[in-house]
Amino acid sequence: MATTVNNAFSEFMKNYVNLDSDETLIARGSRDWLIKQIDNFDSQDGFLKLYNDIDIHFGSFERRTKIRELDDIDLMIGLGGQGSTYSEDYFGKIEIIVPSSATDLYSLCHEDSDKLNSRKVINRFIGGLKNVPQYEKADIKRNNEAATLKLKTYSWIFDIVPCFFTSADSFGRTYYIIPDGKGNWKKTDPRKDRDNVTRINQKHNGNVLNVIRLIKFWNKRAKTPTMGSYLLECLLLSYFDNTSNVSSYVDLEVPGLFLHLHTSIFSDVQDPKNIQGNLNQLSYEDKLKISSKAYADYTKAFEARKAEDEGDHASSIGKWREIFGSDFPKYT
Repeated sequence: MATTVNNAFSEFMKNYVNLDSDETLIARGSRDWLIKQIDNFDSQDGFLKLYNDIDIHFGSFERRTKIRELDDIDLMIGLGGQGSTYSEDYFGKIEIIVPSSATDLYSLCHEDSDKLNSRKVINRFIGGLKNVPQYEKADIKRNNEAATLKLKTYSWIFDIVPCFFTSADSFGRTYYIIPDGKGNWKKTDPRKDRDNVTRINQKHNGNVLNVIRLIKFWNKRAKTPTMGSYLLECLLLSYFDNTSNVSSYVDLEVPGLFLHLHTSIFSDVQDPKNIQGNLNQLSYEDKLKISSKAYADYTKAFEARKAEDEGDHASSIGKWREIFGSDFPKYT
């Protein structure tokens, strides 16, 4: 229950959108503890040689754009290449060629081949995870790009991605190489995503992350087709990168963002890592439905802002409840 729009949004963000601060601290501690457990795997007979220096946190939890409920935490665990090389085709598919001297990796190649099978590598991790204390269940992720681990003591799942790290190319760039879900490999660079979010958020005095999380909540609860979380995040970051000011009051940003989504959902959204190209692979029909929903909620948000400016907090809060649902506080 709230008497003003500002109070309503503060309560809503704290209780329904943003991760609980105490749970976040526990989750970070559990993540760091797990990495230490995994970093000891190479002392197990037959396990792969690890390259702990390139272990990296990634995903929306690391970028602080995750919303409730905390369901997964992403980790990349580095592997030593042991003299392996890679080749990349025009479509970005990478094959890792393993020398026969690297016996532990060579045993995980495709049958009758010297090319490393990413699914076999993931399955080797799944076998190792069964030795982690408080283990409950380990499996391969549905997209075949990670091992998943559920511990008895936590509600969230860890997505664990084995990775290699390249030498610098002719442009001085280095990459992480991770499973592509089809038995081969692909490039990524979570450092680029992390630095992009940090730069844009700092540019606007730390006001961007709250707005991103709010729009992610809106997207998640929508009954129309939704955007993937990463696509939406990149679309919003591009908008904020070309905006002069972002208010600390999230409701002031919402009408403009809905109007932007109404039109920009039809445009290409380029990968900030300069690896994947256009991220917006939604069908035209889905784009049209998302655009219509964004415009309808833009109209409601505009009316909510107008009512607040006129001192009618009851009507304003009622409009925001139409947009964000019954979890948004009622006027009292």
